[in-house]
Amino acid sequence: MPAELLMNVTETETRVALMENRVLAEIFYERSRDLGIVGNIYKGKVVKVLPGMDAAFVDIGLEKAAYLYVSDVCQSQESSSMFADQEGELLPFGDDSSDGRIAPDSQIGDLLQEGQDILVRVSREPISTKGARITTYSSLAGRYLVLLPTVNNVGISRKIIDEEERQRLKELVMSVKPADMGVIVRTASEGKDKQALIHDLDFLLKLWQNIQVKYESSKAPSIIYQDLRLPQRLIRDLYSSDIDRLLIDSESEYQQLKNFVSTFFPTMDCSIELYRGGQPLFQAHDVEMEVNKALDKKVWLKSGGSIIIETTEALTAIDVNTGRYVGKRNLEDTILKTNLEAAKEIAFQLRLRNIGGIIIIDFIDMEDKKHRERVYEVLEESLKRDKAKAHVLKISELGMVEMTRERTRDNLVRVLCEDCPYCDGRGFVKSISTVTYEIIREIKSYSYAEEIRELVVKVSPEVADYLYDVESLTMDSLEYELGKKITTRKDDHFHREEYEIVGKR
Repeated sequence: MPAELLMNVTETETRVALMENRVLAEIFYERSRDLGIVGNIYKGKVVKVLPGMDAAFVDIGLEKAAYLYVSDVCQSQESSSMFADQEGELLPFGDDSSDGRIAPDSQIGDLLQEGQDILVRVSREPISTKGARITTYSSLAGRYLVLLPTVNNVGISRKIIDEEERQRLKELVMSVKPADMGVIVRTASEGKDKQALIHDLDFLLKLWQNIQVKYESSKAPSIIYQDLRLPQRLIRDLYSSDIDRLLIDSESEYQQLKNFVSTFFPTMDCSIELYRGGQPLFQAHDVEMEVNKALDKKVWLKSGGSIIIETTEALTAIDVNTGRYVGKRNLEDTILKTNLEAAKEIAFQLRLRNIGGIIIIDFIDMEDKKHRERVYEVLEESLKRDKAKAHVLKISELGMVEMTRERTRDNLVRVLCEDCPYCDGRGFVKSISTVTYEIIREIKSYSYAEEIRELVVKVSPEVADYLYDVESLTMDSLEYELGKKITTRKDDHFHREEYEIVGKR
């Protein structure tokens, strides 16, 4: 399947679109103001040692000093059994371990002195008044492996379940890793050959060498290594022989990518081209239009049927409907065709929108068991193109499918949208008639306020029109019943559900 990466780079945002057969398959975002510092490596200077807290404050060049616990200080390569998970966070070593960090016996004062220069990695972002949390256990994440330069251990991702595969990967990594370093095998390594892992390890070793050279030549505090930005990460994690070319619209970023590939992936056949078209890159490839469509709840199928996608905090529900499709032969064939088309589209939408967690799919009920099996097979086959792992249960007699999809990053709606301030994120607002009847009920509550002679009702323009046109007789009756004058005023700034009733004496 022909595929290409399109990169749109501006001062504030980088967007990368993965196109398959000229159709948007995945999109990635990185915004400058949202860039974190977790994973960055600094040359820091110890500014204060606190024996009573078994911790130290380290200046790494940020507004607040970072804090370093004694359990995060590497004493020697043999004295600790720590490893990094697939995201680079240091955890206790051991395939079955799930306990907290293993604190060394030494005190913080035995390990660090004020004024000392140390190499540290940020493990947690600054929060409120607290500075960043740091560790001296360095780790560098690659495509298939995580390199642990300060720990001599091998670990396997817990997400790789097959014991034979775990053993194969462990033996393979043991045979190629440096004797004084550790390696963690990431989930993406499952099924990969020796050459792929060696290539990834070479990249990480070069990166570590560069860090060491920069550390020796830099003054504290200073940043030594910044975690890869989106374009470089995608080349590392996504680029393969399946991708024909990478098209980028920024000349400076184009040069940086060329240098990055030639330095760390000299054998990679990576076709990087600078886009010089007059029309913006994403518009020329209809990416903008496809992204906007991916934010809609309803997705139309080519046959005329549709799927509705509703995401909640707990799960995502997907409903399949025949819509405008009435079929040509009989009802069962109509249902089967709609469900088959929906199965392919659902797999595509899950990947495009990056929907993860629990997913419930409500296919149209199928009486024929063979039809249910066929739809299930098509759904499973369509999900194979997705790099995120999915687990799908068989279709029930009611046409329901329960499945899970690995969460890899925020879904598209969360990245691009926020709760609607108009409906407070409910997805709906009260009808005009409902608001009107609430107002009428509240007006009636003034019946016992004899000192009030006039009621001024401030409402949104659409509610005011409804009161004038539809409920004018009701308002006249209220005036007569209460013996009070009722004046309705429009306020263009009022929300539909917002109103105000002021009583005048």
